[in-house]
Amino acid sequence: MMAAHLLRRSWGSTISLLIVIFLLSCSSQMTSAAAAPASRKSSSISMSQHKMLDVHQHLKRLNKPPIKTIKSPDGDIIDCVHIAHQPAFDHPLLKNHTIQTRPNFHPEGTKFEESKRLSAQKATSSKPITQLWHLKGRCPEGTIPIRRTKKDDVLRASSVERFGKKKPAKVPHLPRSAQPDLITQTGHQHAIVYVEGDKYYGAKATINVWEPKTQQPNEFSLSQIWILGGTFGQDLNSIEAGWQVSPDLYGDNRTRLFTYWTSDAYQATGCYNLLCTGFIQINNEIAMGASIFPVSGYRGSQYDISLLVWKDPKEGNWWIQFGNDYVLGYWPGFLFSYLTDSATMIEWGGEIVNSESDEQHTTTEMGSGHFPEEGFGKAGYFRNIQIVDGSNSLRDPKGLGTFTEQSSCYDVQNGRSGDWGTYFFYGGPGRNPNCP
Repeated sequence: MMAAHLLRRSWGSTISLLIVIFLLSCSSQMTSAAAAPASRKSSSISMSQHKMLDVHQHLKRLNKPPIKTIKSPDGDIIDCVHIAHQPAFDHPLLKNHTIQTRPNFHPEGTKFEESKRLSAQKATSSKPITQLWHLKGRCPEGTIPIRRTKKDDVLRASSVERFGKKKPAKVPHLPRSAQPDLITQTGHQHAIVYVEGDKYYGAKATINVWEPKTQQPNEFSLSQIWILGGTFGQDLNSIEAGWQVSPDLYGDNRTRLFTYWTSDAYQATGCYNLLCTGFIQINNEIAMGASIFPVSGYRGSQYDISLLVWKDPKEGNWWIQFGNDYVLGYWPGFLFSYLTDSATMIEWGGEIVNSESDEQHTTTEMGSGHFPEEGFGKAGYFRNIQIVDGSNSLRDPKGLGTFTEQSSCYDVQNGRSGDWGTYFFYGGPGRNPNCP
């Protein structure tokens, strides 16, 4: 009887102990479960703070202390920065660089007689063009105008490291009879003319300026010159200049002057405008990335900009000139591999991003948003396109080819005339009954 009583007490104690252990275990799990969200939240805050610190440091690198600041009517802030303090000189190979204040040589044929220039203007009914910030002031001599980068600009990028850079390109290996060796990416479409098969030392064009509509913020529409060298693989060299509408990069839908360079097919090197080290600006009147004003209107006034990119045969630097009066600056030759010698292909034309967000072709416009057959005043154009040859002379391109992925979405038509020289109309509306 006593043994049975002790056994019952023993079982009772064991059951009580098990209950206590169970309750403690539940309590521990509940504590851990409660702590997990707090831990994740703390980790998330830590990552967010780390990113904001990276953004702040990147802005500090890009936005140099200004001598003067100009607030543009379009919301941009233009900083007038001492020419020797621009971002280019953060490059380790430019620490002791002596700024080249002007090119040693211009291509032969660059300067046109006044009567010929006025005749061309009269023929095209185009008018002078400028940048919107000029309405509020100018930068003094010895400085360069730099569009100030804002926090939101960097935060729109996929990462701080990729800010101001194009996405790395995937190059199709198609036979030359099918298409030129374009730097095509999934969703990118073009309407271009091109030359290849020779050595080229520059290119020129007068480009009609429009303000095409983009459907999605991550899409862009641009019109530009490409100076290309390399195998169109991982080592592609490219210098680019023109105008673009890019909400992702600039935060609005304005038409802006831009440049770009890369020496490794858009992977790690290069950037837009002055958003990394490399390009050296010498001009105090034109700001890279600033909006162009005014722009053309359908059946209205037409405006265009002239761009010339060429290689200085003495120093080996690649220069860019805007219009007849503004030599903007240069890319030092050492930035490149293939372009230290010459380009192997030149392209002129338009490019858009088609993200097919609603599983239909984008409505992002190229050029004026109208097809080339509509002609002057309605369709976008490039006129007086030329290349710089081995004797440093401007001449018309020979053996001009045309290319577009979907002519029912965006098309190109080239021709030749007296005042316009070699020219083409290009562009389109994107999605339409023939481009679903």
